[in-house]
Amino acid sequence: MNCRFCKKPLNEVFVDLGVSPLSNAYVKEEFANNKEIFYPLKPMICSDCFLIQLPELEKVENIFAKDYAYFSSFSQTWLNHSKRYVNEMVKRFNFNNQSLIIEIASNDGYLLQYFKEKGIPVLGIEPARNVAEAAIGKGIPTLIRFFNSSLAKELRAEKKMADLIIGNNVLAHV
Repeated sequence: MNCRFCKKPLNEVFVDLGVSPLSNAYVKEEFANNKEIFYPLKPMICSDCFLIQLPELEKVENIFAKDYAYFSSFSQTWLNHSKRYVNEMVKRFNFNNQSLIIEIASNDGYLLQYFKEKGIPVLGIEPARNVAEAAIGKGIPTLIRFFNSSLAKELRAEKKMADLIIGNNVLAHV
């Protein structure tokens, strides 16, 4: 395996965390007696650029399935934090109706809804269909896609260049 950033060969294990099933991959009751797939959690560290990374063992489409379990809006504490965050960002950067706020992995629109309430244009990018559809249902424009360089080029061509790009809890999955 080569480093995703600098392309140097990876030879050093950062830490061996054993094995684990996919995050948020809850087993349905009718499959409770079936064997569950476990994956090694053995991140490698690049000795050149020090990026820590796992090998890609599963397709992202299988991780962010149509029935993704976590909806950010279920936590009132998280919603309160999100509202305070939006107020601080608007105050600090003077965002207005000419701005564009993009959130990568925007979940159910839990954060962007507060920018929208202030009349600030938003765009969510969320690969998990069920939570993205919940955001769309709230009136949050949301692309049901993975964010990658191809999508970034599309957005640029459409003149959708963000004044603020947010990526909460993205590193946990990347």
